Amino acid sequence: MDQQAEWIGHLTELRKRLILVVCFFTLAMIAGLYISPAILRTVKSLPAASNFDWNVFGLPDGLAIYMKCALLCAFLFTLPLLLYQVWAFVRPGLTDTEAKGTLLYVPASFVLFLSGTSFGYTVVLPMMIKFMQQINNNIGAAETYGIDRYFALLFNVVFPLGIAFELPLVVLFLTRLGLLTPENLKKTRKYAYIGLAVVGASITPPDFISHISVTIPLIVLFEFSIVLATRYSRKISLSADTG
Repeated sequence: MDQQAEWIGHLTELRKRLILVVCFFTLAMIAGLYISPAILRTVKSLPAASNFDWNVFGLPDGLAIYMKCALLCAFLFTLPLLLYQVWAFVRPGLTDTEAKGTLLYVPASFVLFLSGTSFGYTVVLPMMIKFMQQINNNIGAAETYGIDRYFALLFNVVFPLGIAFELPLVVLFLTRLGLLTPENLKKTRKYAYIGLAVVGASITPPDFISHISVTIPLIVLFEFSIVLATRYSRKISLSADTG
């Protein structure tokens, strides 16, 4: 009975936290609907989109992009709260030291995601657009760009990089769980480089400069992950020796 009551208590707490997140997401969605036109005009004025016109080929296209922008705003506004609620839910099972250490994951994860998406939009996307425009000009194609296709390309480039920039936190988290060690990371370094090169090639135009511009930051993130994992392992070893 005690175990059943404990499970019911956990589920009740989880339900309350989910309701809070959903309510906040709803409010953020309303705010996103209000600010989306200004955001879209700003995006249109930036270098990645300022060189060509956005066209709609169907009446729902503008509405679809408007709603996607509002959803994106709601997601970004809600993400820090969601991460915090996840941390707060697992907090009772952590020691004070673990709780303080894992709480830092919340702002760090949000900052890394924004850094990845910013890098994707300001660096990778303009390179892809420039490359594809050159191809279109070389084959004599008339350029008429649909707004839905532009945003489909944007999301396919920007969000994968936002997720890729979470690599240091993922590695550190797995190291804390004991599933990864710095030694294992160092042994698999060459395979990781190949994998990151493949990832970089899959989201960039097939030219050397674009490929290197994306692959190098991914490799730097991997090496930074090794540094974080090594520092954490040394800290644990020193604590064990002192104890």
